[in-house]
Amino acid sequence: MLRTAGLPNSFWAEAAKTVCYIVNRSPSTTIGLKTAMEMWTGKPADYSYLHVFGCPVYVMYNAQERTKLDPKSRRCILLGYTDEVNGYRLWDLTAHKIVISRDVIFVEDQLQRRDKDDNTVKEKSETIPVYVKNNLEKEDSDSSEAAPEHEEQEPIESEAPEVRRSTRERRPPTWHSEYVTEINVAYSMQEEIETLHKNKTWELVSLLHGRKAIGNKWVYKINCDGNDQVERYRVRLVVKGYVQKKLDVKTAFLHGELEKEIYMLKPESFVEIGKENLVCRLNKSLYGLKQAPMCWYKRFDSFIMNLGYNRLSSDHCAYYKRFKDSDFIILLLYVDDMLVTGLNKDRIQELKAQLAREFEMKDLGPTNKILGMQIHRDKNNMKIWLSQKNYLKKILRCFNMHDCKLISTPLPVNFKLSSSMCPSNEAERKEMSRVPYASAVGSLIFVMICTIPVIAQAVGVVSRYMANPGGEHWIVVKRILRYIRGTSNVALCYRGSEFTVRGYVDSYFAGDLDKKKFITGYMFTLAGGTVCCVSKLQTVVVLSTTEAEYMASTQACKEVIWIQKLLEELRHKQQKILVFCDSQSALHIARNPAFHSKTKHIGVQYHFVREIVEDGSVDLQKIHTKENLADVLTKPINTDNFVWSRSSCGLAEM
Repeated sequence: MLRTAGLPNSFWAEAAKTVCYIVNRSPSTTIGLKTAMEMWTGKPADYSYLHVFGCPVYVMYNAQERTKLDPKSRRCILLGYTDEVNGYRLWDLTAHKIVISRDVIFVEDQLQRRDKDDNTVKEKSETIPVYVKNNLEKEDSDSSEAAPEHEEQEPIESEAPEVRRSTRERRPPTWHSEYVTEINVAYSMQEEIETLHKNKTWELVSLLHGRKAIGNKWVYKINCDGNDQVERYRVRLVVKGYVQKKLDVKTAFLHGELEKEIYMLKPESFVEIGKENLVCRLNKSLYGLKQAPMCWYKRFDSFIMNLGYNRLSSDHCAYYKRFKDSDFIILLLYVDDMLVTGLNKDRIQELKAQLAREFEMKDLGPTNKILGMQIHRDKNNMKIWLSQKNYLKKILRCFNMHDCKLISTPLPVNFKLSSSMCPSNEAERKEMSRVPYASAVGSLIFVMICTIPVIAQAVGVVSRYMANPGGEHWIVVKRILRYIRGTSNVALCYRGSEFTVRGYVDSYFAGDLDKKKFITGYMFTLAGGTVCCVSKLQTVVVLSTTEAEYMASTQACKEVIWIQKLLEELRHKQQKILVFCDSQSALHIARNPAFHSKTKHIGVQYHFVREIVEDGSVDLQKIHTKENLADVLTKPINTDNFVWSRSSCGLAEM
């Protein structure tokens, strides 16, 4: 099959898989000329969809991937079939990856045959990336989410073309831009193995009878600095933890480390001579294990607490230590990334040295990037900027919106979106299944949480339809991306020395068109920038705008309690936090319990705001709707009000 198709031996796994697929659907004399699939499923075999292995195939582009002047298809090679979905396994000659599609045209009379001279076509490993050769059957298979280069459709020639190296500039798929392999992959793998051996992560033993060893794989990633330049190549050995049985989370959290033996197959390409039949018994956790996050956290927590640091009860991944003369250090932990801040550089260096002696660490120096956010400092003007400019550019390229038209607001005024716009038939659902709706919304959620709070309401609306999105929902998602492209230079800025928290709360009565439930929005600012914002569809139906505003105030007061607790643990307690609300009637209900006849039907939990206001933790004050920053979190507003809200919550050109 490989010879006939003119494919290199690196495709042997695909050929073998196709052989098995065909054999299972071929008649056998041992079962009365029936097929294995017929005996298994009870249905006769269907051969109408079978085609010649290795034949040229033209795959149709999606409407979202092309313009009117672009070609409608790209050339691929048929490698086989899939059992999971209806489609063909194809080798994309442009993107150099395996895709799955059923919108194809076969050209079976033009196989890519070898030339008579064996030297004409050689198997060049550089034509197929390393990660493809090692993981042919594990690539992402949704061709609809691909963003390959649009090259002109090749004309059908009389002579079959050769499998050759393209002269075009090669670019990996945009959504895999951080997970590619380079020349120094082997070095990085060796470095990772040496680190694991140094840490005594496992020991080679014989697999006990009745036990199973978990598989593993290498994951490659490129780490970039704040300027989006390659900083280092990172390789991790990841355990296939999805094959583990579910654990009792309560036991894991209450009784410390799990006393359980876990076996793992030896990593690929690192087999010791004479020990081929042994497996790795894990002494310490690895990425991918279900126990790994808790094991790592408990180890780090124990160590840092022994150094005299206090774990914040309001955030168990934040640690604080105060010294004399108002000196302090704060350490934030996010998985295996740490952020350390303090007033004394010598104390910070001492802490980093202590951590380096206990853990294998890499000191990245002064913080300029964390969790995809760039950090910029302007010490002269006492400003700190948080930006996701590079990440925004990447997601715009990923969804082919990097050249889209710009707009000034994420949603227009009087905008409406409902479940009536969801697909109503199977054809529409199949069409929308090719759209990367969930990926786009997930990217927008991350941006909203980190640096662009003003899109919270728009993202909240489109996220309600991720289970069954329609074409109009996708148009709205692209509109939000158009807004982001126009404001990619806008960053979240904190300035000045005023350490006072202020809150804003608002609601949108019957803002949900489907179930007529109300939307709650609240925002808290500190040092001129947003530190917390929420836009949420509530689970109950209210009878008036007053009730909606009153219940929204309760939700905001819950956040106030947490903020006060956090500030108190950091020795910056604010006795009373000012929260602004634009509903005078809601304020009267919160301050005066005498309005019992009008509020007796409201759930008891929503009267929590009365107690908070009474004990002085919160000072609810009236504010005009045009000055309420939370208004942008509940409904679409006009351009002028939106621009004012954006600047007031700390977003500005950097």
